[in-house]
Amino acid sequence: MTAWARHAKIAFVGSHGIRKTTAAHAFVGTLQRAGRSVEYGREVVRDNPLGINETATGEAQLWVLVSQVRQELELAPKAEALVTDRGVVDNYAYYLRACGMADRFDIEPFVRAWSGTYDLVVRLLPDIALRADGVRSTSDAFRDEIESILDRVLPAFLRPERLVALHASEVTDETDWWPLAERLAANLGEPLLAEGVRRVRRRRSSASRGGGRQGVAARGTAGGVGGDASAPQLELDLPTQSSAAPDEGAPPDAGPRA
Repeated sequence: MTAWARHAKIAFVGSHGIRKTTAAHAFVGTLQRAGRSVEYGREVVRDNPLGINETATGEAQLWVLVSQVRQELELAPKAEALVTDRGVVDNYAYYLRACGMADRFDIEPFVRAWSGTYDLVVRLLPDIALRADGVRSTSDAFRDEIESILDRVLPAFLRPERLVALHASEVTDETDWWPLAERLAANLGEPLLAEGVRRVRRRRSSASRGGGRQGVAARGTAGGVGGDASAPQLELDLPTQSSAAPDEGAPPDAGPRA
């Protein structure tokens, strides 16, 4: 097959408990069906020996951020695409909060520069309730603090064409990730489908086609990822689904490298 000329990198970011893991795994499967080799970068915060959640220190969150970068350095050269569960930008938001909004270790220039290495960043917006998993915080106030920081730093660190926003409630078993994969390929200037691979796209059920929403716009933004109706929009063709996918766990076809 004809491989992409350079390695691509896409990060699913946001606060906790918003189905980033589910979305990232599903997107891995989409790229694999397009015939592309893929590596998956898991969330590193759960390995943090220094503590997580509201009581984490600046040093603890710095460990997470550096570990994120190390993982990306190790995995990116191994496949055409690296799909990561989190990125430096959302880890930086947790770091800033832990440091009382003061950049104690002066890492902002590095985070800004590293943010430019992502070909696409998908921000999941928290419109679902937090669910206890025994690890992450269930405090709405804590999650809201992180989201407020992300509102500020994401549009400052990322070019508009590389930032897409999607509500967490739209991540379901029926989500069609193909338009997002096409967006990634367009940013690379490469074809999505590998040579000899036919387009295979999940079909909607007749019930979904018969009523409800025909798609939800996920906004890439110039000035923020909030409710700017004038911002460029990416139609992700996300049908109505009655049952939500869990926040953790991969579908059967979302293994590591193809």
